[in-house]
Amino acid sequence: MSLRKFLDKIKPNFEEGGKFHWLNSTYDAFETFLYVPNKTSKSGVHIHDARDSKRTMVIVILALIPALLMGMYNVGYQHYLAINVQAGFVGTFLYGLLAMLPQIVVSYVVGLGIEFAMAQMKKEEVAEGFLVSGLLIPMILPVDTPLWMIAVATAFSVIFAKEVFGGTGYNIFNVALIARAFLFFAYPSKMSGDQVWVRTADTFGLGGGNVVDGFSGATPLGQLAVSDASRFGDFSFLGITGNPLSLWDMFVGLIPGSVGEVSTLAILLGAILLIITGVGSWKTMTSVFLGGLFTVALLNLLAQNAAMEMPPVYHFLLGGFAFGAVFMATDPVTSARTEKGKWIYGFLIGVVAILIRIFNPGYPEGMMLAILFMNAFAPLIDFYVVDANIKRRLKRAAVKK
Repeated sequence: MSLRKFLDKIKPNFEEGGKFHWLNSTYDAFETFLYVPNKTSKSGVHIHDARDSKRTMVIVILALIPALLMGMYNVGYQHYLAINVQAGFVGTFLYGLLAMLPQIVVSYVVGLGIEFAMAQMKKEEVAEGFLVSGLLIPMILPVDTPLWMIAVATAFSVIFAKEVFGGTGYNIFNVALIARAFLFFAYPSKMSGDQVWVRTADTFGLGGGNVVDGFSGATPLGQLAVSDASRFGDFSFLGITGNPLSLWDMFVGLIPGSVGEVSTLAILLGAILLIITGVGSWKTMTSVFLGGLFTVALLNLLAQNAAMEMPPVYHFLLGGFAFGAVFMATDPVTSARTEKGKWIYGFLIGVVAILIRIFNPGYPEGMMLAILFMNAFAPLIDFYVVDANIKRRLKRAAVKK
């Protein structure tokens, strides 16, 4: 018996009057995840398309895979570098995979558990938005974040940043970033510093060893934030063992940092997929980098220290700038929706992110707060864009009369 026939056979049990009618939302979620729904609207106001929300989320997940895989490899690479052990490609990747897998499982189990429970309580379909958020959350957290913290942060973000607003499509703020912000302010020692970005302990018995002398797990931006160099030319980014980092290391992703944010190359591959499929807005992505470029150029002219002198390429390669521009700023629910609004929204994210990085030494990242800040202003931006269009059309109509 084929899977399709099996699902059709058991479907009556989950419909109204069936033995398991109270699990209708759960059955519907699995059925529509496996197969495109065969129901379409009868009226003429909707577009009939085989790609529904679940398929859109699957495309985003596929776009995240390169960054996830490279991040897993880097977790193992940084670990074995810290304990001065030569490990092959397979061993290095396996260590990172085993380190990340529990975090991904916890994120999905907690988040989807809440989503399914809420859908059953409200007798609605299970929203598919967490398919992406569940993967994003562990990708933007330090690799050594305790599992219970991930569970608490996931529950907090799903309930208070999503469900209280009405569920998927109604949330104002990006769910994954709310999870990170919650942990950053509730448990700052686990979200910053030089001890959380590189996993030095063994994972399921794999990769045991002692950390080498001179080890420092500080991220490149963290190093710059505490540097007393007066000029950027006098400053050097160092790896965890004290060796200088090259631009190639930063581009490929062989540096300390959050799992999904280290490899700009992998993020670029994901961006290409999102743009080709039309899932991610190239206007938002481009405007984020333009806003960052404008701000960095201005600060370079007014430079008073090494941070203000740092060239744009370093800003784009380090931290979560590229990852945020591609996967966070383009969230269709929390970002601007008008075409002109996307340019304004993205540009301001780039501006705010750079300003936070430069003028707040206590928080050298900046991208998370910049996106959350602009999430709050996205509806206002769209309102004024639409209002301006209406006034312009009314003026044209008045002239014709």
